Amino acid sequence: MQSAISHWSALVLVLALAPAMVHAQAGAAQLPPGEAQARERLNSSPRHGEWVTIGSDAEKTKAWVVYPERSDKAPVVVVIHEIFGLTDWIRSVADQLAADGYIAIAPDLLTGKGPNGGGTESVDRDGAVALIRQLQPAEVFRRLDAAAQYGMNLPAARPEFATIGFCWGGSMSFAYATEQPKLRAAVVYYGTSPGADALARVQAPVLGLYGGDDARVTSTVGPADETMKKLGKSYQHDIYEGAGHGFLRAQDQREGANLKAAQQAWTRTIEFLKKEL
Repeated sequence: MQSAISHWSALVLVLALAPAMVHAQAGAAQLPPGEAQARERLNSSPRHGEWVTIGSDAEKTKAWVVYPERSDKAPVVVVIHEIFGLTDWIRSVADQLAADGYIAIAPDLLTGKGPNGGGTESVDRDGAVALIRQLQPAEVFRRLDAAAQYGMNLPAARPEFATIGFCWGGSMSFAYATEQPKLRAAVVYYGTSPGADALARVQAPVLGLYGGDDARVTSTVGPADETMKKLGKSYQHDIYEGAGHGFLRAQDQREGANLKAAQQAWTRTIEFLKKEL
C-alpha cells in the first residue's frame, strides 16, 4: 500500500513538473548550441543552408547562408565570426538566427588568405588566428558590405540588415557601425569598443553583451557608454556576472555561469533585433 502511494505521489509530481520541463526544453531549443554540439545542429537542421560566393572578381568571399521558414520576406543578419574564422559553431549560430526568423549570412573573412588561396578551411585554429591578425579593417568592411548587399538582394529578403559579431567579430560589429550608415542595428558579443572619435560616426543602435570575468573587454564598455550618452546615441549593454569571454560558444564552462549568460544574452539579442529590424 505504501509503495502504491509513493508511486502515485511520484506520478503526480512528474505531471505537475511536465509543463515546466517542456518550457525549459523549448527554451533550450531557442539557444544556439555550444561548440561541441554545432556539427549535430547543422546536420539535423530543417532549414535550408548553402555555400555561396559573393563580392567582385577582385575580392570574392565565401559565405554560408541560412534561410528561415516563413511566408513573408525576412530581414538580413550578417554574422561576423570569431578570431578562429568561419567555424561550424558560427554556422550553427547562423542556423539559430534563421530559426528566429532572419536570413543569416556568415562570410568567411579569411577567404583567399590561406594556403593556395583557401580560407578558414585551409588552416588550423592557430593558423586562423594568425591570418585574422593580418586583416585590415577597410577590407573587412568591404566584405561585410558585400555580404549585406548579397543578402538584401535575395528575393526572400527585405532591404534592411543588422550585424552580430563574436570576440574579434564583436569588435568588428561595433567598428562597422562607425562606418556603415545603412546599418540598422549592431550586436556585439564580448568585443572591444571603438574610440571616442569613431563613436561619433555611429548611427545604428548597438547592443553589447559581455562576460563579467572579461576585464580586457569590459574595461572598454564604460568609456564607450559615457561617450555614446553624450552623443545621444543608443548603446545598451549587459555584463553577466561570473561569465567568461566566449560564453555563448563555451556554454558548458564556468560552473553554469556561461550557460546562464548565454540564455539571457540570446533572449536580449532576439528582442533587440525584432525591435530594430
